[in-house]
Amino acid sequence: MTLFVGRSAPRSLYDSVSEASSAVVIREYSSSFGLASRLLAEPVRTQVRNIYALVRVADEIVDNPDPTLDRSARATMLDWLEADVAHAMRTGYSGNLVVHAFARTAIAVGIEPEIVTPFFTSMRTDLDTRSHTQESFERYVYGSAEVVGLMCLRAFLAAPDARPDRDRQYERLAPGARSLGAAFQKLNFVRDLSDDHDLLRRDYFPGVDVASFCDADRDRILDDVDEDLRAAAAVVPDLPGSSRRAVRAAHATFAELAQRLRAASAEEIRRTRVRVPTPVKLRLAASALRGGRS
Repeated sequence: MTLFVGRSAPRSLYDSVSEASSAVVIREYSSSFGLASRLLAEPVRTQVRNIYALVRVADEIVDNPDPTLDRSARATMLDWLEADVAHAMRTGYSGNLVVHAFARTAIAVGIEPEIVTPFFTSMRTDLDTRSHTQESFERYVYGSAEVVGLMCLRAFLAAPDARPDRDRQYERLAPGARSLGAAFQKLNFVRDLSDDHDLLRRDYFPGVDVASFCDADRDRILDDVDEDLRAAAAVVPDLPGSSRRAVRAAHATFAELAQRLRAASAEEIRRTRVRVPTPVKLRLAASALRGGRS
């Protein structure tokens, strides 16, 4: 049974500093996410930043290209981080500012350990796995991205303007939240294809040889992404107004990136990182703002 519980302790200076630290992490690591998150109403904006900041810290542990940080050191850091998160979700406190902010959010909106554990499992996979089967790929995407969508959905549905039947809404909207997370992850895999292969020695897509990556590979992957985006779009209108505009903007940005990747040749994708220019992101955000008012 899911319990939506709020933290009874009064907000402290430490709480404020922890959330400010998470905001810095998001600002420095993800301009696209930072832009979309501005369309979230409070307290959802801060809560979603707190979630993504923890994700970024874990990503940094496994993706930092510093060759002097060996596998054993990374595994130890990840173990410490996971244990700290579990402890903080029980007690509401951590000496790590980002973990503290995440735990405050998890307790406030009802994020369960059952969707946090798969995230760390996927992060740990990156320490050793160099290529994936279809089964391991699906398991990885679930843990690394789909559960993050579910965490954010918990925050959306705990907002003051959300419907009171939160658990029922969660079950109904969860497939769309998972699909949006999956689409984002797969798009990142496509545009980071060369860096993942050359720098991190990882090949995420099963059956795809990066050295011979072709237009047919590109189209097959993006067809799958389009399915995810369609599933996600179907639930966006049912989100609370406090999150609907931001999710619509994020979805539009992902769809734009998918179109740009499809227009790029396989050779271009191997050589460059395809991006959505900032003016286009701003236009999509403005369109979401106009279209998302409740």
